[in-house]
Amino acid sequence: MIALAEVISRHEAAYLQQYRHAILPSHRQALAVMKHCRTSLAPRMLASCTACDERRLVPHSCGHRSCPHCQHHESQQWLERQLKRQVPASYFLITFTVPSEFRALAWQHQRLFYALLFECAWATVCTFSQNDKHLHGRPGAVSVLHTHSRRLDYHPHLHLAMPAAALDAKCRRWRTKPRGKGNGYLFNHRALSKVFRAKLLAALGREGLKLPACHPQKWVVDCKGVGTGEKALVYLGRYLYRGVIQEKDILACDEKQVSFRYRDSQTGRVAVRTVSGATFLWLVLQHVLPKGFRRARNFGFLHSNSKGLIALLQVVLKVLPNADLSWMKPRPLFLCACCGAPMQVVRRRIPWHSTDGAAQV
Repeated sequence: MIALAEVISRHEAAYLQQYRHAILPSHRQALAVMKHCRTSLAPRMLASCTACDERRLVPHSCGHRSCPHCQHHESQQWLERQLKRQVPASYFLITFTVPSEFRALAWQHQRLFYALLFECAWATVCTFSQNDKHLHGRPGAVSVLHTHSRRLDYHPHLHLAMPAAALDAKCRRWRTKPRGKGNGYLFNHRALSKVFRAKLLAALGREGLKLPACHPQKWVVDCKGVGTGEKALVYLGRYLYRGVIQEKDILACDEKQVSFRYRDSQTGRVAVRTVSGATFLWLVLQHVLPKGFRRARNFGFLHSNSKGLIALLQVVLKVLPNADLSWMKPRPLFLCACCGAPMQVVRRRIPWHSTDGAAQV
């Protein structure tokens, strides 16, 4: 496995030179912290054994949400929260994609465009849920923004994990859609794409953004059944905090090129892509979101403010979702090299050049 920090150390200069006109402040900040992640140049934390007098200085992780080396525990915490909010209904994964002609506009106005993508996708499924004869109420959804293709090219799209259920606040009714054949049926994907296209174009016009001169009339929205929704949530959480590539997929790195593997979306087979080191860093860092922008959002009755409502629904419907979460790995402990007992962190952010960290406690 090749660490991303190693790739950065080799190709940072070439990346900064080749893409100097396109690099954003968020990219520079991510580059600066990830290149020292858990290396000898990273700040240290002092861990003390709970059973003996052993102390150890441990390099800090950078904690950046785009770093493939960090945020594993945070990803599991997010997934656990979503699984505890599951409701007894068939789940569907709805993917809203914008045509390639809009990618330049999305890149130039990332914060605004991504926000409108969330807003219009949620408004679209709300409209369909209210008009559906079986649901006729307010839905709930877990949405996650992805900006990459499997080849790491820029490809903004939005995933919604949505149960086929709705809450009618006026009548105080909980309604679910009957399970159909196979994976079931929620909404017509062609109708979804037409409404989503109209809403997003109208929103972009209201914001005064100049639309591409030519763009297709037909957009792509995919809607497929995913059973209980657990596997879909695991998939959405995979790239939520840990960047767009796993370090185990970086196969080779020399002074000129980097090779990485990915699964081809057309054939389903594993493929290898080889690019220059500077291009690889661009492919990874272009997906760093603007500072403070939330990649994942919950809507409707799955919103964080609806915890009480979800708990009430689970009691009334006599459902205890995911009672067994033993398959989730606990956060790893620091173990003492002398006695094997857990170690406790007693001091953080010790500068890497400090050699007397233990004496300064």
